[in-house]
Amino acid sequence: MTTKADNRLLTIARDQPYPLLFATISGAHLYGFPSPDSDYDLRGVHILPAEDLLGLNEPRETIEVSRVSDGLELDLVTHDAKKFFTLMLKKNGYVLEQLFSPLVVHTTPQHAELIEIGKTCVTRYHAYHYLGFAETQWKLFEKESPRRIKPLLYVFRVLLTGIHLMRTGVVEANLLTLNETYRLPYVPDLVARKLAGAEQSTLSGEDFDVYHAEYQRLRRELEAAMAASTLPESSPAKPALHDLLLRLRP
Repeated sequence: MTTKADNRLLTIARDQPYPLLFATISGAHLYGFPSPDSDYDLRGVHILPAEDLLGLNEPRETIEVSRVSDGLELDLVTHDAKKFFTLMLKKNGYVLEQLFSPLVVHTTPQHAELIEIGKTCVTRYHAYHYLGFAETQWKLFEKESPRRIKPLLYVFRVLLTGIHLMRTGVVEANLLTLNETYRLPYVPDLVARKLAGAEQSTLSGEDFDVYHAEYQRLRRELEAAMAASTLPESSPAKPALHDLLLRLRP
């Protein structure tokens, strides 16, 4: 990111109506393959005051903001701390990727505390999140004509993230970083083509069978990694999250 982009990202975070626990960058920038025209996907947690939860008004558990700032398209989604913490206790890899994203726009001491708690939220059943996400993206890739590179990269990214999580317990969402370990030979070329082109870059059809075989192989590898994983079946993090939530409420 450039400093100019940093300032625009900081501005949208600072403009929010409630204090933020954290805001990080997700999407293609986190995954390692943003196109030149990719927007910035910011994700995070806001903290509703107790009166908003106790009164008659409907609390804003989720806030979505989209804007174009000096030519930069920004998309910010935040959840109230209780909603986000509840999602952390489910097999939701997406919220853990947001929490552990190294691309931090806004942070607090409690964000660091939440990261430590988040390490205990990883379970073997998070594999189902990545299997489901990969299937959705593969179906999207398969039905398109012409077929775009973006959903195909998402397929390989989520499968490698899931495999890595099952084997190591570490949430790693960057495809290029993952490929330093898993060395899929076609990934560097696909990423280079995505980085050099527009968000809607497409593929020719001759390699479809190769990619389909790889999709099936990596699915089997993720299923095997889940079966062999030493990760727990459930998270013990609820008491720690409960305590943090009580301390966060103004």
